[in-house]
Amino acid sequence: MLPEFKIAQLRHFVWVAELKGFHNAAEKACRTQPAISLSIRDLENKLGTKVFEKRNAKTTMTELTPFGKHFLPKAKELIAHHDSISQDMALLREHKAGHLRLASVPSIACRMLPELLSKFAENLPELHISFYDDNSEAVLRKVEKQQVDIGISSLPLGHEHADILFTPIWQDQIGVVCRNDHPLADAAEVHWKELRKRRLISNGTSRLLEDTEAEPLLGDSQFYISNMLSLTAMLEAGLGITTLPWFAFPQESTKLRFIPLSAPKVLRQIGIVQLKNKSLSPAAQALADFIIEQNSNEQESS
Repeated sequence: MLPEFKIAQLRHFVWVAELKGFHNAAEKACRTQPAISLSIRDLENKLGTKVFEKRNAKTTMTELTPFGKHFLPKAKELIAHHDSISQDMALLREHKAGHLRLASVPSIACRMLPELLSKFAENLPELHISFYDDNSEAVLRKVEKQQVDIGISSLPLGHEHADILFTPIWQDQIGVVCRNDHPLADAAEVHWKELRKRRLISNGTSRLLEDTEAEPLLGDSQFYISNMLSLTAMLEAGLGITTLPWFAFPQESTKLRFIPLSAPKVLRQIGIVQLKNKSLSPAAQALADFIIEQNSNEQESS
């Protein structure tokens, strides 16, 4: 007989794994530590094997077994699917007009979506919108797993997302970002070879340089910083320079400068991503049409 999982047990398992201990998981769950231990033991009985290694008295850290490592993403997927259905049903029970789930890369989330969503939702007070921001790969995964209705992202070079339909909307150029007092700050544009003499910081968008003549820069980078706030702080402190798409450039910073990369000239296409051969909900289709219409109107007026 197949095991029947309890969502609470799955949550306890994920929390113990992510927080590296039963005590921390018990605090998060507002339960006692013995209760969490019992919950995990019952889950292991259902699975027929251990998910955590035997605890070491010399350390408070809790480690997953090989089976537990394999089961962790599956447990997270089950929880996400459960929560998505529960949320949808709760909204229907509350007589909401609809629920729209949207994911976007941070650059568009900060630069474009505030005004777009404000206009779109202006006459839809009963529409509930859940919004998530993440990198392009994560946005695509959310669309593929149907955790969101539509996404807004670029398609990674050589992507393997055969089930994704991509509608291009925006385009921006890759440039160099440095402090205002950096030797490159007064340049009108920069050749990639000029950057090999500098201390480089790579980030989540650096992969856009792959398969271009500037790809050697990826190996030259001394630092990698994934978070945009941290990256901005390090750049402002003079730790080094980086490459970013124009939409990702922190325009609120008064200490940084964006210089277009002239050779190679690398352009990034950003657009709406959705599953092929699957109809969108009325709300999601309305938003997609609205974004396309607004972008078309802007191009005609410019």
